[in-house]
Amino acid sequence: MRKVEDLKIGCTAGGTTHQDTNIPPPREKVKMVKEAGVFDYIDRTPPLEELEEYARASQDFGLPILSCGWFYTLGRDEKLAERNLYFARELGSVVHNMQVMTNHADGRPVTDQQVADFYCRTVDFGGKMGVTPCLEVHVNMWSEHFGRVERVAQLIRKRGIPFYMTLDHSHVIFKIDNPKEQEVQNMKADIDAGLLELHPDKPGNVTSAWIANDYVKLMHARAAVPNNPVNVWSKHPDGRVGRGVQYPFIEPKPGEWHSEWDEKRLEPWKQVVRNLLAHHAAHATSPLGFISCEFIPPPDYGGGAKYSIFEQNVACATWLRATWADAVRKTAA
Repeated sequence: MRKVEDLKIGCTAGGTTHQDTNIPPPREKVKMVKEAGVFDYIDRTPPLEELEEYARASQDFGLPILSCGWFYTLGRDEKLAERNLYFARELGSVVHNMQVMTNHADGRPVTDQQVADFYCRTVDFGGKMGVTPCLEVHVNMWSEHFGRVERVAQLIRKRGIPFYMTLDHSHVIFKIDNPKEQEVQNMKADIDAGLLELHPDKPGNVTSAWIANDYVKLMHARAAVPNNPVNVWSKHPDGRVGRGVQYPFIEPKPGEWHSEWDEKRLEPWKQVVRNLLAHHAAHATSPLGFISCEFIPPPDYGGGAKYSIFEQNVACATWLRATWADAVRKTAA
């Protein structure tokens, strides 16, 4: 039977700030996460110049760096992945989130086979480091067509290797009722053909399948809602408005956000979390071990917001703990 303390809840270093200005230095980030009192760890792969500072702060404040992550372009960053897995071991991390970019270094879209090959190589190296790689569902990545996740998983499992993923279902939820966003990688064609279902309340939906198949080892918790408002308060360097993959978990004060806030709209996102935690509580085969809260300040997320990004992470972690404890109680009853 699962125990409440078996599941670790942390905060990404990127979410350890109040706004997208005046970003705290590494030591202050670790201190903030520790003193919040609701987190078990901080999630970070530091650049080389911050490595020692994070290691020292982690030790000084008694806050481990259990999870980490990076983004990779295949055909260029294979050695970078090995370096990051080595540093992960040095920092005490046990899971490494991998975002694999949509295009290969040669400019062509990566294939399912290329993603599977990269995963298997990093799993082999990560095993030597004591760190488990997880492929993330994410915009601007190979997995933005959600149907590809199962195809890649099967390629990996045919080799006798377990497939582990990072579930950040904000990237799924914000595309519900959002035809423009569904067009990326021509995913809308599969949705319209009935081959792919996004809504967690409907049979055969992708998140429920991933959960049932015991793929989810790491979760990134950042809320989004169907047809999420775009982030009109922040733009990319090329002038594009933020795509809108973040919805405040608690209500912003007047003037702190660009859109009307409605708590009921969070329900599909929350339902996926409940589904995952209920499955984990009831099934010994579930590999879930870590949830990293990840309300963050880049343009596609919380850039320009006047509400406290860190307070959103604290509120989310508080809800996650209560929801997980409830799932454990129900399973034990």
